[in-house]
Amino acid sequence: MDLYEHQARELFKAHGIPVPDAAVVEAPREARAAAELLGGRVVVKAQVKTGGRGKAGGVKMAADPVSAELTARQILGMDIKGHVVRSVMLAQPVDIEAEYYVSYVLDRAAGTFLAIASAEGGMEIEEVAATRPEAVARIPVDPAEGVTEAKAAEIAAAAHLPAAAATVLQQLWQVLTREDALLVEVNPLVRTTDGRILALDGKVTLDDNARFRQARWGAEHTDPHGDPLEAAAAAKGLNYVKLDGRVGVIGNGAGLVMSTLDVVAGCGAEPANFLDIGGGASAQVMADGLSVILSDPDVTSVFVNVFGGITACDAVAEGIVQALESVCLTKPLVVRLDGNNAARGRAILDGRAHPLVEQVTTMDGAARRAAVLAEQGV
Repeated sequence: MDLYEHQARELFKAHGIPVPDAAVVEAPREARAAAELLGGRVVVKAQVKTGGRGKAGGVKMAADPVSAELTARQILGMDIKGHVVRSVMLAQPVDIEAEYYVSYVLDRAAGTFLAIASAEGGMEIEEVAATRPEAVARIPVDPAEGVTEAKAAEIAAAAHLPAAAATVLQQLWQVLTREDALLVEVNPLVRTTDGRILALDGKVTLDDNARFRQARWGAEHTDPHGDPLEAAAAAKGLNYVKLDGRVGVIGNGAGLVMSTLDVVAGCGAEPANFLDIGGGASAQVMADGLSVILSDPDVTSVFVNVFGGITACDAVAEGIVQALESVCLTKPLVVRLDGNNAARGRAILDGRAHPLVEQVTTMDGAARRAAVLAEQGV
């Protein structure tokens, strides 16, 4: 679960990381009042869960409360990479002497965490990492040891950060571990002209699997403007993420679904969602998944990609057949079954002979067919 910047800021503040004073508003008139409380001159920042806000015009300086209201009016309602701005954060501006980048991210492949830091933070950090990777330090962090004072000093030295940044590195580690986060990032971490170290912008991704021990997430981190399809899927216990394409995707296993998204994109189409039904593709789970995907007006075809393992393909096929009894299929459905009892599963679907259901034996072929049908359905 990604947090908005203002939510990340509150976590930073709770763990002792210094941040500028700020306020979040949803209406232009509220922006004027907030700016008055913050001293008049403020930075107005769009609150959306995507990067590139500054380049899109979603971060602007306002010289006084009247200007803050006008600026908020300009930014509220903007579309930034498909995200509508429904709130803005007003923050006190600071005089910056230097900008840095620091983050911790889970490195699943290595079974550890990775500290990433650079003395060249700001909006161009991606370009710095791509063109001059030597300017970005990557230091493994043993989860059992954590970021001690010595480790923080090592990270700061490797990235050529000021020694004072080591304290923030330790505090940021506490955010990661105590809040059950998968990613914590400060960009930029700045040194002001009067020598203070401040976190001006932050990004935090929380581990949804830890929700059971982080009960307060429900109150503090629920997105009231979240996608309604994602909310409907969550209510059904489905692992669903809305995307921007036309091909609905259902698969069993996160790795398989991710591969499916790539193959669909490689066929010239864009996937409409990520939906992992897991190992137990029961009729109810399949019905719930199809119901959510078919509720998406952007979807013009659906691709079900299943590799039978513990749950055999014939059981998956039975689930699809039973799901078709409870879900009104209005868009073409391409099914690819492979693995355990695949032939029997295909026979079950052939026997059902639904006019909108097609079977293709290979993943590439099925993706191509789903892409073609998606284009025809536009």
